Amino acid sequence: MTVESTAAARKPRRASKRTSAAKKPQSSEPQLVQLLTPEGERVEHPDYSIDLSAEELRALFRDMVLTRRFDAEATALQRQGELGLWASLLGQEAAQIGSGRALRDDDYVFPTYREHGVAWCRGVDPTNLLGMFRGVNHGGWDPTTNNFHLYTIVIGSQTLHATGYAMGVAKDGADSAVIAYFGDGASSQGDVAESFTFSAVYNAPVVFFCQNNQWAISEPTERQTRVPLYQRAQGYGFPGVRVDGNDVLACLAVTRSALERARRGEGPTLVEAFTYRMGAHTTSDDPTKYRADDERAAWEAKDPILRLRTYLEKEKLADEAFFTELEAESETLGKRVREAVRAMPDPEPMALFEHGYADGNSLVDEERAQFAAYQASFADSAEEGK
Repeated sequence: MTVESTAAARKPRRASKRTSAAKKPQSSEPQLVQLLTPEGERVEHPDYSIDLSAEELRALFRDMVLTRRFDAEATALQRQGELGLWASLLGQEAAQIGSGRALRDDDYVFPTYREHGVAWCRGVDPTNLLGMFRGVNHGGWDPTTNNFHLYTIVIGSQTLHATGYAMGVAKDGADSAVIAYFGDGASSQGDVAESFTFSAVYNAPVVFFCQNNQWAISEPTERQTRVPLYQRAQGYGFPGVRVDGNDVLACLAVTRSALERARRGEGPTLVEAFTYRMGAHTTSDDPTKYRADDERAAWEAKDPILRLRTYLEKEKLADEAFFTELEAESETLGKRVREAVRAMPDPEPMALFEHGYADGNSLVDEERAQFAAYQASFADSAEEGK
């Protein structure tokens, strides 16, 4: 046998090994922090504990219910043509409310475009979230009022913003912390890797909160990573932890611990909230084309709202009157959101050309004139039709 034929004979075996390694399955039973089981049973964890009053537990439940109601109304409004697009958080209420309620007022939040529950916790009026999706503004709130940054559409870039802000906080000598939200898909972006590097090197007081909802649009997590996402933090020199993202108590306890660690000057933490996107990526997406119905059914049994309600009822921490009043409150919220969206004024069409160049631009000036003439043609047509 020649050298060439020997090499050729070996090639398939090497390729087979590479293929086998690439398809190495991940564990279907991830190790995660859990304090409330899907059946509504309280359990303890050696590293994370939390002691909440009945009133605080009811408040968390209320947060999740009202956030889900707002989200459902926004989805309906988009289907009715009132919004151009909507990114639903259905199924991720515990991750957002738990982490959001762990924050102090002086902490700063950098969200993506799906953190409606965190916005609720920061006191941002839900109707203000909808202006951008209706196309009437670039973000309907002042970030400095609630320490909640405007929604970020560019995938992963907000982690760099958060890292830089946290580095500034540290230089100012403040003891506040910063939290950056992103999804499992964004974890594959270079911006996220760079933010991990800088935050670790500069010991920035930032918490990276990854909502792993299993699907980056139509791409499952196992096609993006060879290890669980929280383990990536080890390569950058800071801790990572995976928490049951459908357990509001565990999300609150883990995030609170990570924020306190940041405030003590111990640097960043990566929190992976292991949850599930129950609906579409956005309203332009059809998840039935890439997800099986039985997968969603399995996660519906882990519903974050249902499990907390089960616990409240089992422990007699909330009566029927509480749930009835909350249902009425949620309907009132839905009506208010619906009316507010339909009352939003359209922006001035010519505003499109403002604030692009401080000293003007000949091409923009030409385009402005053409667009103005186009707009005027509608007025001329209406005048002629009288």
